[in-house]
Amino acid sequence: MSKFSEKYMQLAIDEAKKAFKIDEVPVGAVIVKEDKVIGRGYNTVIKNNSIIHHAEINAINEASEILGNYRLVNCQIYVTLEPCHMCAKAIVDTRLDYLFFGAREPKSGSIESVDKFLENKFLNHKVNYSGGHMELQSIEMLKKFFKSRRRSNNVHLSSSHIGQ
Repeated sequence: MSKFSEKYMQLAIDEAKKAFKIDEVPVGAVIVKEDKVIGRGYNTVIKNNSIIHHAEINAINEASEILGNYRLVNCQIYVTLEPCHMCAKAIVDTRLDYLFFGAREPKSGSIESVDKFLENKFLNHKVNYSGGHMELQSIEMLKKFFKSRRRSNNVHLSSSHIGQ
């Protein structure tokens, strides 16, 4: 069993801040092997015009490149937000050992909130997990992001109706 490290979750939060700065949903991820970060990622869905560019996928791609292997055995992933089904399946398929996540995602979280995907018996690899790690930092950043988006959209909507 892997032990949670606040240091690595803070690095994931730092990755989420990068997404926030480029107006992407602020989710970050890091992958650790033998107490060394081998993959980092943050959401770049809008930037890359691709729905697959979630933080977890970006971190997995970097770690796979560094290791020269798509299997990330004996590695842990730290994510600021509970993964969706796409990312959960990628976490299983890459053979990550442990998932630590921050905030729960009530609309699409596939680990505890909407589904318990990692508990399915048909999966060919068991990923251990725990959630709620440093979740307040993740929640606050997400709230700030969506509040700024709503404010931006309201300004846009109100200015588009000028003179009508």
